[in-house]
Amino acid sequence: MEKISWIKELVKAEQQMEESGLVDMSFGFDADKILINETIQFLLELKTEFVDASTSFNELKPSALGRIKIYGIAKTHADFMLFRNGFKMIFSLKAPGQISIRFNFIGTNYIPTPGAEATAAATNVMDEHIVEAKWGAFGEIIWTYQGQPAKLEYMVRHYLTLFIKESSK
Repeated sequence: MEKISWIKELVKAEQQMEESGLVDMSFGFDADKILINETIQFLLELKTEFVDASTSFNELKPSALGRIKIYGIAKTHADFMLFRNGFKMIFSLKAPGQISIRFNFIGTNYIPTPGAEATAAATNVMDEHIVEAKWGAFGEIIWTYQGQPAKLEYMVRHYLTLFIKESSK
């Protein structure tokens, strides 16, 4: 959250109370708005960290082949995608307080050959992880995965490592 945005909201709420003459008991605290803004902010921070980590990976890689590309997704606030060797990892705002992380690979075996059931199953992979926001003490937003607190730097390390391993197959 922007450092003074909550103060701006308090000033705005107070002005509205003074103008209307009505006392608003939720004065300056709109949980839905906070959750949406925090989710977008977290996605933007994730993207920034992935750009930094991917840039380092690409610079250290001796070959231009298999470099990681990051794309923003059109008509979204902060969604983005990692792309490498036909493999995609998509980060998107699923709902306020929920970030979806999906993996997708579409291989070259579009027409399955007889007796190749195992490769056909591995051709299109779609898995989804959900990172959720939980309310902590004093209105703090705590990001969690499967009920456990999740820190940004460790998420980036985990998902980038997984992405590189899966996309190098």
